[in-house]
Amino acid sequence: MTVIIAFIANVLVAVAKTIAAAITGSAAMVAEAAHSWADAGNEIFLLVADKQAERPKDRAHPFGYGRASFVWSLIAAFGIFTAGAIVSITHGVSELRDPQPVESPAIAYAVLGIAAILEGISFTQALMESRRLARIRGRGTFDYVLDTSDTTLRAVFFEDAAALVGLVIAGGSILLHQITGNAMWDAIGSILVGVLLGIVALLLIQRNFIFLLGTSVPAELRNAAGWSILHSPGVSRVTYLHIEFVGPNRLFLVAEVDLTGDDVEHDVARRLRDIERSIAQHQLIEAVTLSLSVDDEASLEFTQPTTKAAALLASFDFPAAQA
Repeated sequence: MTVIIAFIANVLVAVAKTIAAAITGSAAMVAEAAHSWADAGNEIFLLVADKQAERPKDRAHPFGYGRASFVWSLIAAFGIFTAGAIVSITHGVSELRDPQPVESPAIAYAVLGIAAILEGISFTQALMESRRLARIRGRGTFDYVLDTSDTTLRAVFFEDAAALVGLVIAGGSILLHQITGNAMWDAIGSILVGVLLGIVALLLIQRNFIFLLGTSVPAELRNAAGWSILHSPGVSRVTYLHIEFVGPNRLFLVAEVDLTGDDVEHDVARRLRDIERSIAQHQLIEAVTLSLSVDDEASLEFTQPTTKAAALLASFDFPAAQA
């Protein structure tokens, strides 16, 4: 729903900004139009990302299709950089060489005001959802959005935030042009909008790149998961544990465990399988692989999880470990 609201808002805003840019000849409005069209296109990529990530795992993809979400989100981030940042900066530099006066600035202000309302509605939706999830996990809103594996939420949040800042920049540059009579300010506004989009695009590219490489969960959540496995019926030791993201809020868990008793091979295999199935029932787990420890392997130590970590483990959503 967050992406759909953002898409509708961006399409309406993009049309209005394009018309205003054509009427006023404002470089800042051209940059804002490019910004909104890029965002609208990116929302389509994000919808595709969500759809792809929901596909069930199969023999060809035993870890599911969750990483497709990071791929499509990465493509969307490149879209912001090319269609938004580069176009805006290039147009602004061109206008600096031959500044043109802004015609009918009142139209630009009206469109920017309407855009602020629509973008504000979209951003409010993303902000409320982010605050709700961050509060559950005991984290700050910005930290949660930056680190969460929910790449769609992060993209919408930062795109909408950048859109609101961009509107302020565009309106301010046109106002300075009116006050000073110097059209250079309008061109500078276009360049600043482009720089803003470039920063957001690089941030989103970097975060998606980290998840595509395969990032593990934070230490406190790894500890909570290890504690849970160690206290599973029949498990006496855990000597290896690796947990990494294979999609938004989807994990692949690998562990080596020592079982209690001294059963024969086929009974041990059945007990391992039962433990795997128990772990796999956790909504967050996409795939799990357990194997037996050997005698000379050191045991991993896990402490009693904090209330916060235990709540996070039970909430089916882990933030990413810091790179």
